Amino acid sequence: MGTSQRSGCPINLTLELLGDQWSLIVIRDIMFGRRRHFRELITKSEEGIASNVLADRLRRLVENGLLSKRDDPAHKQKAIYSLTEASIELVPLLVQVGAWGRRHTPADPVLAKRAKQLEEGGPKKWKALMAHLRASHIGPPSA
Repeated sequence: MGTSQRSGCPINLTLELLGDQWSLIVIRDIMFGRRRHFRELITKSEEGIASNVLADRLRRLVENGLLSKRDDPAHKQKAIYSLTEASIELVPLLVQVGAWGRRHTPADPVLAKRAKQLEEGGPKKWKALMAHLRASHIGPPSA
């Protein structure tokens, strides 16, 4: 993250890394929307992220270890973005943000239903989701 940190407070450091308008949205779309390519992230963005902003957030998330990037073997000019362990560990935080938003904002009923299911499923459901994400983004554990 560099030397431009305002303080060493863990909450501050987390917000400096994730607190802009787009970083968690990009992680959300990869995590819950199963979007792994730039084109999917840009064309299926409900929030209408600009391509230059998306490119910047993807670069920053990769640099900070929240996403990994590899070439797509099916298409040489495409990259596949994957969650890392650090971003998978955001599941409980995102569940709580979604639960708060469901209760305190005019959330879309369909999307609020998913947030409610995750909230009510509790840590057991979150751990299962995290295991699934690890399998599909990181791969099987090393022996």
